[in-house]
Amino acid sequence: MKKIKHISFNNQNQPKSNFDLLRLEEILKRKLNHDITIIHKIEFYQILIITHGKGKHTIDFNDHSYKKNTLLTIRKGQLHKFFRSKTAKGYMLLFTEEFLASQLSKIEVLKSFQLFNELLTSPKIELSTRDFNDLIKLVQQIEAEYHENFDEFSEGIIRSAMHMIIIKLFRIKTKHSPIFTQKKYVQEFTQFQHLIEAHCFETKKVLDYAKMMNCSTKTLNNISKSILNKSAKTIIDEMVITQIKRLLMNTSMPIKEIAYHVGFNDPTNLYKYFKKYTQTSPEAFRLAQN
Repeated sequence: MKKIKHISFNNQNQPKSNFDLLRLEEILKRKLNHDITIIHKIEFYQILIITHGKGKHTIDFNDHSYKKNTLLTIRKGQLHKFFRSKTAKGYMLLFTEEFLASQLSKIEVLKSFQLFNELLTSPKIELSTRDFNDLIKLVQQIEAEYHENFDEFSEGIIRSAMHMIIIKLFRIKTKHSPIFTQKKYVQEFTQFQHLIEAHCFETKKVLDYAKMMNCSTKTLNNISKSILNKSAKTIIDEMVITQIKRLLMNTSMPIKEIAYHVGFNDPTNLYKYFKKYTQTSPEAFRLAQN
């Protein structure tokens, strides 16, 4: 089994930049040092806007079909892969956390990260014609500055246009998912999510996470139900399963070793746990992804 490739941010045209703009159709045809049609992990953020044709894209084991006016957001650390398409065309906006931090206020940066949070909002949006046209105009301004007029003023213009894109995207996603403005506890839930990602192999107990957040288990359950209408335990288990899937895909570790790595004293317990939530065994899942 091949180890999943981790793709770091690498702007070949502007090596000092933390931003890049690419054409989807060129990437689908280009010969790279990694196969983009095989699951890989990105170490940056990505916005994909489809302008023509149809296709499909996988993000964290979920397939998303797309067509003109579709927008996909992929956050740092997610697994994804492309599918070849003869008709698909579009724009790919790539950027790092440093890029966001350099152009947005602290509050705006936090909101921006929420835009890419797959638990809070779907990574896929079908844009209205008006929203699509507004975003494409900004992207085309960036493209002109980036590829045609690049000079000492271009970086500032690109940053301003990206600022507008992020704000407009936040407005668009708020329309599709009012959770950002109508729900309490979004910030607390995000903290809970980050703690699970950091500690899920050490503990799967709600009480432990409540202690980390200096709150009661009742409060933590209220936070979870307010945001996703799920118990805190369900959210922990779902995120653990995603992490196990990533290990199965990302390493050649034997199942027994993975069981101990993720906190099970007996490999049999991993089998039961994994099958309960996926209706398949770890081996069958690993085999199906290859």
